[in-house]
Parts: sequence; C-alpha cells; structure tokens
Amino acid sequence: MWLGWGGGSIQSGDVLGATLEGSPLDATVFGVLIAAGIIVLIRRKRTGVMLMTCAPVAIYYIYCLLSAMWSPFPETSLKRWIKCVGDLVMVLVILTDAQPTSALRRLYSRIGFVMFPLSVLLIKFTNLGVSYDELGPHYTGVTTNKNGFGMMLYVLSIGAVWNFRALLLGTRASNRGRRLAAHATLLVFGIVLLRVAHSATSIFCFILGSGLILATGLPIIKKRPRMLHVVCLGILICGAGSVLLGGTGVFTSAMGRTSDLSGRTAIWAASISSADNPLIGTGFESFWNKNNPKVVDILLMHGYGDISNLNSAHNGYIQIYLDLGLLGVCLLSFILISGYLRAVKAFRIDRELGSLFLAYVITCAFYSITEAGFRIMTFSWIFLLLAVVGATGVITSMAKLKRLESRASRSLATFENTPV
Repeated sequence: MWLGWGGGSIQSGDVLGATLEGSPLDATVFGVLIAAGIIVLIRRKRTGVMLMTCAPVAIYYIYCLLSAMWSPFPETSLKRWIKCVGDLVMVLVILTDAQPTSALRRLYSRIGFVMFPLSVLLIKFTNLGVSYDELGPHYTGVTTNKNGFGMMLYVLSIGAVWNFRALLLGTRASNRGRRLAAHATLLVFGIVLLRVAHSATSIFCFILGSGLILATGLPIIKKRPRMLHVVCLGILICGAGSVLLGGTGVFTSAMGRTSDLSGRTAIWAASISSADNPLIGTGFESFWNKNNPKVVDILLMHGYGDISNLNSAHNGYIQIYLDLGLLGVCLLSFILISGYLRAVKAFRIDRELGSLFLAYVITCAFYSITEAGFRIMTFSWIFLLLAVVGATGVITSMAKLKRLESRASRSLATFENTPV
C-alpha cells in the first residue's frame, strides 16, 4: 500500500499487464531485504541443517524454479520465484534465532501493534483503508483488498491467542499484568477487525486455529496425544467435505456465503477448463497473465460482469494446478501431509510451539479451499512455511539432544569400566 502512495496510479484495465513488468522500487526493496536475510542466515549454523532436513519444501522450490523454463514469461516467472525464496529466507531468519519461541512472540507483538491500530486509523479516518465496487464498500485496512485483509487478521490473531494463552498460564512471567492487558487489547483489535473485514473464510479459520491451540491444553489431549489426530482430521474433513461434496447449503450459509460460494464455483470451472497442461501447468505464477482472457470470456458467457482483472482462482489447490500442474499439486500435498505429521511430532516435544504450528498447517489447508492461500508473499503461505520448517527444527533439535545424551552416556560408561 505504501508503494501506491509514492507511485503513479494504474488504470484498472492495465493491472495484469503491469504485473509482468513489475515495479523497480519493489524489486529494489525486496532485493535488499532478501540479501540482508541471506547474510544473516550465512552466519547461523542451524540454517543448513534446517534446509537439509526439510526435503518437501526444498523439492517444491526446485520444481517451481524448473517450471519457469516452460512459462510463457520466463523472466517474470524467475523474478517471482526469487520473491518466493524471500518468503523462505524471512522464515528461516526467525526460526534460526537463538531463541525462536521468543522471536516468534516478538514478531506477533510488533506486527500486530502496528498493523491493527493503523488499519483502524485508515478505515475510520481516511479512504485508504476502504475500497468500493458495485456491491458497496469493502474494508481493506493496511492491505489492498478485503480477502488479503482478512488473511492478515486471521494469521496474526491466531498468534495473539497463542501469546495471550501463554501469559495466562505463565503465572511467573515478568510484568504479567501489563503484558496480559496489552495482548488482550491486541486480540480484541483482531477480533473486531475480522468482523469489520467481513471475510467469512478468515473468521472461520481464526476460530478453527484458536480452538486447536486451546484444545491442546485439554487433559484428554495431554493424556492421549493421539486424540489430536482425531480432532484435527475430523474438523478438516468435515469442513472440506461440506464445501466440496455437496453439503454446501447449511455450511456456506453459516459462513455467510451463497450455495455457489459467492461465485467461486464458476471461477473454478472456468479456470480448470482454461488450463494449459494438466501435468506441469503453465509455469510458476504465469497462468493468469496468459489465460485471463480465456477465463473472463467463459464467465461473460455465463452472465458474469466484467472481471477483466481477475488474477486468482479463489482456491489454492486449483491455483497450484493451473501454474504447476498435477505434479505441483502432489508436491504441495507432500508439504501439507509431512507438515502435519511433523507438527504433531513437534507437539509431543514442545507443546507450545507444536500447537501453533499445527494450527497454521490445518487452517492454511482449509483456507485454501476458497482462497488462493499458497501464493507467494501472502500471510497464509509464509506462516505455513514457518509451521513446516519450524516443526522440522523442533524435531531435529530433539534428535541432536538425544545424540549428545547418548554420547555422554557411552563416555560415562567407558570411564566407569576403565580399570584404575
């Protein structure tokens, strides 16, 4: 948004074309941030270990890079891939910190205390936090669209719940009263703004993620950790099944949507019928720049208005299929499944971090049913990476600790058996 204040306006019909060229200012800012992040990571020993032990993410990134070769816009696709690398770099900067849990808590606090109040100011006192169309005003806060605003709110509000819960249970925390009041205020900001944003999927994901974090503290989960699988998979399967397998009436009404998911089903059908290559897709982040006219023509034939700037399938899995084909969907599924299993394993080692990682894996998987939640530089994608890589870090740290303990035990046994 701040780039929009300093740059010239782009006519609505030129938005998709302008994305091919990109902004030189954007490129400079992102380049500096990515370079700074890489310099930090080079100095940290844990970086290489995390990357080597998180094969699903590494393989996905390699495939995305290769897909730029068959993209109709290879240079643009490569630039977007570099930005996607930036997402991973920033995640690693947080997770390779000497105290990753504290780094995460500071991240939520600092971003939340800036983004939430600033969004209120922009919505309440300016026109910068509101957009308009034929349906009326849509509140966007510090972002550029309603769905992006809702995504940011649900992701950060889950972090606020995680922080608040830790303070509530940690009776020995320093300045506990003041910190509790501050985080409670932040959480209220998030909930109120979620309601203002009127993003049904984001509201549901916030409830789902917060519920999971709170449920992990229940006695039944502590005594029988396997029940966690039942809770997570039950919620995810019921929700996804209600949307995709015909139970849309009651479910979508509860989410504030029509039975066609506010027109999304028509976009899904038109997008899939316009796909270039079912196996390998159009190329990384390239489908909409090439095939937008096809999709728009199909929608116009079915009576929809002019949506010439449509650049999203409003479904993360379909979006990956369009750009990367079935191979990309399989690799993404590998990330989600392995991420879920690693988050559960991390939960058994570190309940605080494990519950947070689990909440992000589950909510991102659900969020992407009705929104493009796996696109680069989005809150949902970045925090999914954080959950998957972070869970891997917890597991590898415990494995390293066990190896050290084993060596110490063997050394002690050898010493005791050595004759004097």
